[in-house]
Amino acid sequence: MEEKWSSLDLEEMINKYVSKTRIFRNREVLRHSYTPPYLPHREVQIEELVRVLAPALRGETPSNVLVYGKTGTGKTVTVKFVTDELKRIADKKGLPMNVIYINCELVDTEYRVLARLVNSFYYETGFRVPMVGWPTDEVYSKLVEILDSKRRFVIIVLDEVDRLVKKSGDTILYSLSRINYELQHARVGVVGISNDLRFKDYLDARVLSSLGEEEIVFPPYDANQLADILTGRAKEAFYEGVLEPGVIPLCAALAAREHGDARRALDLLRVAGEIAEKEHSAKVTERHVRLAQERIEFDTIAEAILTLPIHSKLILHAVVILDEHDRLPANTGEVYAVYKDLCDYFSLDPLTQRRVSDLINELDTMGILNARVVSKGRYGRTKEIRLSLPSSKLRRIYMADKKLRELLAFELSKERRLIDWMS
Repeated sequence: MEEKWSSLDLEEMINKYVSKTRIFRNREVLRHSYTPPYLPHREVQIEELVRVLAPALRGETPSNVLVYGKTGTGKTVTVKFVTDELKRIADKKGLPMNVIYINCELVDTEYRVLARLVNSFYYETGFRVPMVGWPTDEVYSKLVEILDSKRRFVIIVLDEVDRLVKKSGDTILYSLSRINYELQHARVGVVGISNDLRFKDYLDARVLSSLGEEEIVFPPYDANQLADILTGRAKEAFYEGVLEPGVIPLCAALAAREHGDARRALDLLRVAGEIAEKEHSAKVTERHVRLAQERIEFDTIAEAILTLPIHSKLILHAVVILDEHDRLPANTGEVYAVYKDLCDYFSLDPLTQRRVSDLINELDTMGILNARVVSKGRYGRTKEIRLSLPSSKLRRIYMADKKLRELLAFELSKERRLIDWMS
């Protein structure tokens, strides 16, 4: 029977949320997308970036630059911080400057990058390139035409550029890094941001010589530096007196263990505040930080598992089944036998055992499985496969996804035959 709500019930509910304890003054300050007015512990990198790009304000061609560093070391926010200020000063001086930011995780082909660049001038030209359909060289020619239609300075930021190169090759980087040779009035500088410290290994020598004119490396933050960053953000993000004294040091220490990841530190602080808010707590405590850590880790793992290709999901579940019947560590052949049963159940053609072994290695790299090669003496070497996570945690993830819930149905319907096979 459907529950009926009276206006008094609804008023009580609204008042509960209106009058609840106020934790956040502005939680957006703790988001990755927020660019703060000051970036502590990145003064050296800011000065290097200004040295490379500021000549555009004197009418000179800015150099191309590659920016390296692990996730959460402040690369993107620093580049945005500097380019935003350059644009502000250029506008103040009446200099025509465009800053175009492209996330190559989303825009990951040569055609799409060129189309995005052309379309960024839509309000000036009234012209738009479709996201598919044109010859790539025609889109490039259109970009040159639009850029050179007037005197201007353009800074192109390619964030996570390593993803673009790994998927589509480095032709686009070569074209953009040498585009100034085709321009008479406009000047272009390219900023590539990469989380992969080996990014240059993927580039052809000709691309390296034209793109890698300058390099800036962002080292990881230590715990004290992370605490400084959080302290500055917390003043804007939370109401005064909300955070208990140990909260920021704990967030910083936990994130410092994750390779000095400022994003992780900010996420911990924000989620801890959200948990405190949900509990109607007057304070954010260290307990809230510990709960935030568990939630973030679970969400990260869940996202990774839910986005796996179907065969990787089946391989993972094969290991779960073996674990729940005390058959771990298992070798590749044992995992493969259960995986083939799963393929039969879902009417899928199984991959070869060699390909399954490769996918097991990928799951190991992601930290979902632990696949260790061990020596058996005169019997050779074998791969011992274990779960890196409790099977109970994986079950919770499965329940959040309809297709993964079908895996649990498989286990219940075929458990007896699997036990017979393993005995």
